[in-house]
Amino acid sequence: MNEGKRLLKVILILTLVMGTLTIALLYATGQREKNNIYIVVDPNTMKLVQLEEPKDGDTIAVIDTTEGEIRMVLYPERSPEAVRNFMELARSGYYDDTYIFESREGTYFGGGTPAKNGSVGKTTNEHIERELHQDLWPFRGAVCMVETDYVRTFKEKLLGGGTYYNGSRFYILNSIEFTEDIISDLRESSASAELADAFIEKGGVPNFSQQMTIIGQTYEGFEVIEKLSSLEGKNTGKFITPTEDVKIKSIKIEEYSSGETEKK
Repeated sequence: MNEGKRLLKVILILTLVMGTLTIALLYATGQREKNNIYIVVDPNTMKLVQLEEPKDGDTIAVIDTTEGEIRMVLYPERSPEAVRNFMELARSGYYDDTYIFESREGTYFGGGTPAKNGSVGKTTNEHIERELHQDLWPFRGAVCMVETDYVRTFKEKLLGGGTYYNGSRFYILNSIEFTEDIISDLRESSASAELADAFIEKGGVPNFSQQMTIIGQTYEGFEVIEKLSSLEGKNTGKFITPTEDVKIKSIKIEEYSSGETEKK
């Protein structure tokens, strides 16, 4: 009899432990979905908007640098807070006479800081929550906001979850080299053949996928991106900082006009 009671007690304890673990796992999953750790991508509803030409009236940014001009279309519907912050800073003149603070061996460059070492201004908002979207990917010419922080509560440290933030700095992507092995791996690992084909045809940095807020896509100035991504620089441990001063002269927010393109 006592043996039976002890066995029943063990079963009850195990049941409670398993129940607690199940709740913890469900909570952790919910937290990851609730916060911006990752998103679920549905290939059936995904729309690769970066492959589309800009339309009249679209909001664009014109980045004038000492190496030439870059024009990009913005996506306020898909990354609303980051685009709003970027546009406010551009209109305020914050980006005028700022530095290209990183040039990463032909792959991408970082811009938009008042200091050459990449440090940010005191007046900027560097805690804009990361915004991931299944329609936006790190293709060549994508404009990605630089991560500034990762904040977790005590529960999130135990069970998973957290919130990533970005701010004023941005990367504009050039591309990795797409070798035969990379192309093969991309085709095998991608849930969408259309997405894999877009990377292979357009270029980009696939390993950045769904890791950074993307606010825009370049449609003119790829030769400038190539230059700014391939500057001679010094590795400071955090960035590869260009040896010579290279600057953003201004960033203007405008509306796209096909008529202006035709005039060129």
